[in-house]
Amino acid sequence: MKKLFTIFILIFSFNLSFSQELLATVQVNAQQLGGSNNQVYRTLEKNLRDFINNTSWTGKKLQNFEKIKCNFAIVITERTGSNNFRGNIIVQAVRPVFNTTYESPLLNINDTNFGFEYTENENLVFNERQFSGKNLIDAVSFYVYTILGYDGDSYRVRGGQEWFEKAQKISNNSQNQNFAGWSLIEGNKTRAALIDNILKPEQNTLRNLFYTYHRAGLDNLGKQDQSSAKKIIADALLQLKTYENNFQMNYPVNLFIDTKKQEIFDIFSNGNNATVNMTELKALFVTMAPREIDSKWNKWK
Repeated sequence: MKKLFTIFILIFSFNLSFSQELLATVQVNAQQLGGSNNQVYRTLEKNLRDFINNTSWTGKKLQNFEKIKCNFAIVITERTGSNNFRGNIIVQAVRPVFNTTYESPLLNINDTNFGFEYTENENLVFNERQFSGKNLIDAVSFYVYTILGYDGDSYRVRGGQEWFEKAQKISNNSQNQNFAGWSLIEGNKTRAALIDNILKPEQNTLRNLFYTYHRAGLDNLGKQDQSSAKKIIADALLQLKTYENNFQMNYPVNLFIDTKKQEIFDIFSNGNNATVNMTELKALFVTMAPREIDSKWNKWK
């Protein structure tokens, strides 16, 4: 099996039906705080796992093999008071690739501006009409719908629109609520900056190429002759040229590149690339991911 298909191992059968719910793992890490009383963190971990996996986010009830595999990791770096916490939330999600054992990363984000309130054993219930007051449910639910949006876009042209709009509604509800990470004025990598930019019409090029990359490209890489799929993927990626002049300020574009750069490198590091303009593709990624020049792009032939 080619290197591309060995990064992740698929542990459930692939189904082409449109996945709309989650199969999430959750980790809560408070090692930086020290101390021996970790029960509250174990309880938080279990409560969040149950909340994410048991909430009906879309109104559809699916079997486990149909659900989106994802991971939420919370790294707690501060505890100010008995119920107030600060740290990072890391969110990852993958998508199976048709007729292979490979899982493609959809989202890999490290949100470093995450604070919340939590009382041990409290009931976690999502209400899309209003801010919870504690930010934990709000941030997690925001990323749940963001995952659903990315998954939807990978199966149908802008197929995640409904879920991205729900994420934006959560973001709007969370404005001016004394929790960081929601405001556009905090910088270009806040939750609001992510979802507001995803839904701008000028991001349709990115969202369209996201569909083409996955559905017409990756889902055909399992064929014996990969040349056609590679050309589709390369041509889709070259549409990123649209954003060359301002990509540093474009959070969705940067997130796509950060999430996909290893996969993209692996695709064109193996097999026949005769159908692909590798010179043009390399020049694009040298510009848009310059930190990877020596580790990746200069290794392309």
